[in-house]
Amino acid sequence: MSASGGNKAVVAALSANLAIAVLKFIAFALTRSSSMLAEAIHSVADSGNQILLLIGGKRAARQASPEHPFGYGRERYIYAFIVSIVLFSLGGLFALYEAYHKWQDPHPIEGQWWWVPLAVLVGAIMAEGYSFRTAMRESNHTRGRKSWVEFVRTAKAPELPVVLLEDFGALLGLLFALMGVGLTLITRNGLWDAAGTAMIGLLLVAIAAVLAVETKSLLLGESATSSDVRRIEEAITSDGTRIIHIKTMHLGPEELLVAAKISVDECETGQHIAEAINGAEERIRAAVPIARQIYLEPDVYAPRAQQQLPADPSGPASH
Repeated sequence: MSASGGNKAVVAALSANLAIAVLKFIAFALTRSSSMLAEAIHSVADSGNQILLLIGGKRAARQASPEHPFGYGRERYIYAFIVSIVLFSLGGLFALYEAYHKWQDPHPIEGQWWWVPLAVLVGAIMAEGYSFRTAMRESNHTRGRKSWVEFVRTAKAPELPVVLLEDFGALLGLLFALMGVGLTLITRNGLWDAAGTAMIGLLLVAIAAVLAVETKSLLLGESATSSDVRRIEEAITSDGTRIIHIKTMHLGPEELLVAAKISVDECETGQHIAEAINGAEERIRAAVPIARQIYLEPDVYAPRAQQQLPADPSGPASH
């Protein structure tokens, strides 16, 4: 997944959320609807999250240093994990807190501005729908035949899955707010407004939990996809070289570490071994361009020793 595609979706979501947040705050000030306040805070949290994703992408692009010889690619994962914390605390917990207070002191939406929340919510649904469509279109460039659930669970670049989940949650949250505000206007019972706010809070907490689980797996270090592992193995063995064992790990969305022990003949010279390793590295980089850090260790092939090795965890990640 290219960083530019993820950034395009993030910028589209940020633009929509900033405009929507202002309108929601205005609607809350005019009507004192707790659903509108929860949605306004939701948009603020989403805007902050998208800024965090952009910062993470910029910091991850820094060159490797002596202190961080493998680069800063995982900064994108760290900032994505912070997003889940912000969404949980600022968005979800605040909405639940506001719902509790509104439930204790329910009051209907009154005054000449009763129509403002409905207009804002309808407009927000249109804006969030555009942002969601942009994220889906950018995701389709790399999603292939994967289902949306599988794409979110296996994507190595965090930006698009985060934006997809946030926009999907925003659309559901707007529908909950529209339900709460609409039923409050119809029944003049503020408990519906509190119920809509509580549903928004529970939704945000659930999305934050999913994001935390997915980004935690990326932070721990995931292996390459099954297709990339297969291409790497084929590149190594294409000249008859045997693989004793192989391990892979993502140092970032577009940077892969490959470590493998390969077989050599007992009678080969050091020069022949070096040429074989260099050739294998070239073939690996040609087959999987994101394999930028490659370490191949030569060894004498011993079938019995290989059978005693633990199973290689490299393979399709399911985070």
